[in-house]
Amino acid sequence: MPLAVYILGLSVFALGTSEFMLSGLLPPLAEDMNVSIPTAGLLISAFAIGMVVGAPLLAVATLRLPRRTTLIALISVFGLGQVAGALAPTYEVLFASRVISAFACAGFWAVGAAVAIAMVPLNQRARAMAVMIGGLSIANVLGVPAGAFLGESLGWRSAFWAVGAASAVALVGVVTLIPPLPVPAEKPRLKRELVIYRDRQVWLAVVITALAAGGVFCAFSYLAPLLTDVAGLDSGWVPTVLALFGIGALVGTALGGRYADAHLFGVLISGITVSAVLLALLALTASHPVPVIVLTFLLGVSCFYTAPALNARLFNIAAAAPTLAGATATAAFNLGNTGGPWLGGTVIDADFGYASPAWAGGAIMVVAVAMTLWALRLHRGGASSRVIAGSSARPATAAAEVTGPAKAECAS
Repeated sequence: MPLAVYILGLSVFALGTSEFMLSGLLPPLAEDMNVSIPTAGLLISAFAIGMVVGAPLLAVATLRLPRRTTLIALISVFGLGQVAGALAPTYEVLFASRVISAFACAGFWAVGAAVAIAMVPLNQRARAMAVMIGGLSIANVLGVPAGAFLGESLGWRSAFWAVGAASAVALVGVVTLIPPLPVPAEKPRLKRELVIYRDRQVWLAVVITALAAGGVFCAFSYLAPLLTDVAGLDSGWVPTVLALFGIGALVGTALGGRYADAHLFGVLISGITVSAVLLALLALTASHPVPVIVLTFLLGVSCFYTAPALNARLFNIAAAAPTLAGATATAAFNLGNTGGPWLGGTVIDADFGYASPAWAGGAIMVVAVAMTLWALRLHRGGASSRVIAGSSARPATAAAEVTGPAKAECAS
């Protein structure tokens, strides 16, 4: 892997910590802002909504801008958004800061993913995405539990200050370690990239990705109250259990990145199916601390096991539009991250209890498995992407040229 891919993965650590840390901060944040826990949970959806809208908008807006400059600008705005969140006097201001931060996060993901994919051959795309998603996994291992610990010890605002500091470190890494990327001879054209949306396989991949993400985060977003109010654990256990989820995510990302390039549909079907089973078991054993802890770890494995394959699938069927493919993948994941917490909060508000989001998430996963089997049937039946059919030579040529100095040109 080129060094730039690892730098992008390290930057994603700060982005991922901010995106997921509220799962461990909802109780103190809700109390301080004088709102209910489901209302506080909407801050998770707010971030996800910003990611959904921001990814395609910023991908289009920055299509012809230098990639390195774009990454620097976006990580800077993201850091400022964390400072705004830390200083937010009201729930409404905090909500707005989350949306702004999410826009910047979405743009960084879309541009960064396009750079990472362009710098490696076709048969290493899932591994490249695994490096970036690895930053997300480490965020769950270290950043999210650390945020929960800070929230418990110093107040939830301290977690936002910590992510702001991590963003500053990421900015230094991008500025100093990612070289200037020259503008390619042929500038990207939006009209050509928009052609990917004529392909039903692209839309099917979006639906599968959204369902797979939504099913997990329907339950994960309300893990803290489930641990304390249902399983009966002390609040001090929340950072530890979140760390276990993150360790599982790191293991799952490594496994998924290793096998997804060769067995993409096998990884998708097995991973999503196992996630559905684990969510059902989590709901059934929610009042027993030990099974809940173990299942949380395993859910992290199964959830992130599929992530490299979900990303690679979209890049493979939308090869003619790498920037919009990255934006579409980001938006798809965050459609799930928007709908999942919303559905979880809805079933809690309906007095089904804090274990009910796990049931709802499991049901979403069952639908995701069905959609994946449909996509596999279309794939085997020869319903190949018209985008790939119309530009099959282009990805092969790009992959062949991504060596030496050409890597930087292709990445730009």
